[in-house]
Amino acid sequence: MFKKNTKHQPPALISAASELPEKQRKRLETSWAGTFYQEFFSHNDEEAFAVLYSEKASRPNVPVNVLVVFEALKSGFGWSDEELYENYCYDLQVRYALGYIRLGDGAFEIRTLYYFRERLSKHIICLKTISKKI
Repeated sequence: MFKKNTKHQPPALISAASELPEKQRKRLETSWAGTFYQEFFSHNDEEAFAVLYSEKASRPNVPVNVLVVFEALKSGFGWSDEELYENYCYDLQVRYALGYIRLGDGAFEIRTLYYFRERLSKHIICLKTISKKI
């Protein structure tokens, strides 16, 4: 079941980022992670990916904008899937770039990323097949 991600808005009052000393917090906000969050992550259109999910009531998806942005981070940093997941779990800048400013938020297993890629690939193949028939 598709569910839009709005947990990153507004920022939490108590979080790993807000507990930093002011100088470090401001540095985090103005780092690549803050720019990435404001200019890229926040502007992803999750609705475009809703077709990949069942309309039946079920457990909500891992936020699509997170899964899409994972691919950009992986490519940009040249990470393997394991390095991506490791940085997601433990790197405050990566978590901040994804709108997760509380360390306990957004837990999921790496296989979720694999399942998302599979659904996306099947959808793209289906669209190509349909377009060839038209």
